[in-house]
Amino acid sequence: MSISEIDIRPAVRPTQPPPQHTMRALRDRRDELARRIALGDRVAVERQHRLGKRTARERLELLLDPGSFVEVDMYRRGTTGAHTDGVVAGSGTVDGRRVFVYAQDFTISGGSLGAGHAEKIHKVMDMAVATGSPIVALNDSGGARIQEGVMALNGYGGIFRRQVEASGIIPQISVVLGPCAGGAAYSPALADFTFMVRETAQMYLTGPDVVKAVSGERVTHNQLGGADVHGSMSGVASFVHDDEESCLADVRYLLSLLPSNNLEPPPSYEPPEDDDVRPELASLVPVEPSRPYDIRGVIAEVVDDGEFLEVHEGWAANVVCAFARVGGGVVGVVGNQPLVLAGVLDTAASQKAARFVRFCDAFNIPLVTLVDVPGFLPGTDQEYGGAIRHGAKLLYAYCEASVPRVQVILRKAYGGAYIVMDSRSIGCDLSLAWPTNEIAVMGAEAAVNVVHRKELAAAADPDELRQVLVARYVDELAHPYYAAERGLVDDVIDPAQTRVAVRRGLEMLRDKRRRGPARKHGNVPL
Repeated sequence: MSISEIDIRPAVRPTQPPPQHTMRALRDRRDELARRIALGDRVAVERQHRLGKRTARERLELLLDPGSFVEVDMYRRGTTGAHTDGVVAGSGTVDGRRVFVYAQDFTISGGSLGAGHAEKIHKVMDMAVATGSPIVALNDSGGARIQEGVMALNGYGGIFRRQVEASGIIPQISVVLGPCAGGAAYSPALADFTFMVRETAQMYLTGPDVVKAVSGERVTHNQLGGADVHGSMSGVASFVHDDEESCLADVRYLLSLLPSNNLEPPPSYEPPEDDDVRPELASLVPVEPSRPYDIRGVIAEVVDDGEFLEVHEGWAANVVCAFARVGGGVVGVVGNQPLVLAGVLDTAASQKAARFVRFCDAFNIPLVTLVDVPGFLPGTDQEYGGAIRHGAKLLYAYCEASVPRVQVILRKAYGGAYIVMDSRSIGCDLSLAWPTNEIAVMGAEAAVNVVHRKELAAAADPDELRQVLVARYVDELAHPYYAAERGLVDDVIDPAQTRVAVRRGLEMLRDKRRRGPARKHGNVPL
């Protein structure tokens, strides 16, 4: 056949496509499918509500700005056979700032994680890092999808690897709103902050049935891994709430205090127009070194509007860690709490403060340290539990921190605990002290008992001699200006001027830059 014999006339096509293939019909079909996916299975949704839990989409509506959510992979179907494959993923905004999110859907196969489910999570995690945006995970899952075997475990591994790679680059927030068992529990542990809701949230590596089979111990889900357990005993939960509404509202509040990534400064605002002089501070802290008081009252007087967000409020309460603003800029506050264990440092408090300091340093948040510490908690339990190693974590964290660092010594600062609480010797930029400060190797009476043991034993009236020697010790070695005279305290300030001094110090240090030596990474004493 020659070219001239080929029929090149256009094919005859109908002037209108069949009704089922019109654009309007296709759009209607698409809209109906999307509506059904969003509504979910009515029976499963009602069951979720009876458990006192919201659905994945209802939670995202609480977390994100109205109308801002953009979903990805809505039509994905895995071994569940259901669209979304048990996780709703995408991006939205919180107070106009971009965040990436995924919310596990317990109404679909108990929110179990399979390969497709995990790939959706991997996708939004990768986009979060690529765009320099925080990621928020809403966890509500029965764990790995058993019928997918090792592929489910591989999916978890991909999540964990991405979390480690993103650490210190973007803020990672995990919210536990239901079960989070087995290997899934490592994801909240790797996050920067973990929120939990009482009664509905549980997190553990092995469940009550396994515990009973192995040890014979009978324990409920909440006793084993409930919110209060992790909020006050294990320290895994940074924040504990009574309901999902207040929990997600605090997630939004936390995000308002954090930068989107490690290359940005934290969000700042115009400072409030108020009187920076706070005479109440002079009466909040007793002059007597052993009398307790609440350090949170001091924090409220130093920060803007008296507002701060305390992290790990229920765990290691002898140290307080909180985000706040001073002069409109975000700061991280670390303070000893004399109301609990007299404010001593112990293993838990050292871990808590060290992790907080490292987070602040990673995300360009200046540090304000309020010091009133009598030392480290003594005892065999502490020594056997690694008091030295855990205390070294806090020491390492402060030494490594390159953000602006302001220390305020309110009252006592004894021994190694003084050094660890961001002293000048480990790199504090500005050290301020109240006239009540007492910086020494140990308390005056303990020091006299050690140094003058023989004289006291031979004295006719050891109590009278002890009083004389204590007064001399304080006058010679622990008086408020001893450290200042030697350049270890920059200024002894009026307590009422603390807010002014801290704000001016932070302004002075705003452009601080420090480049460390070239290395792959340090070896934190884990």
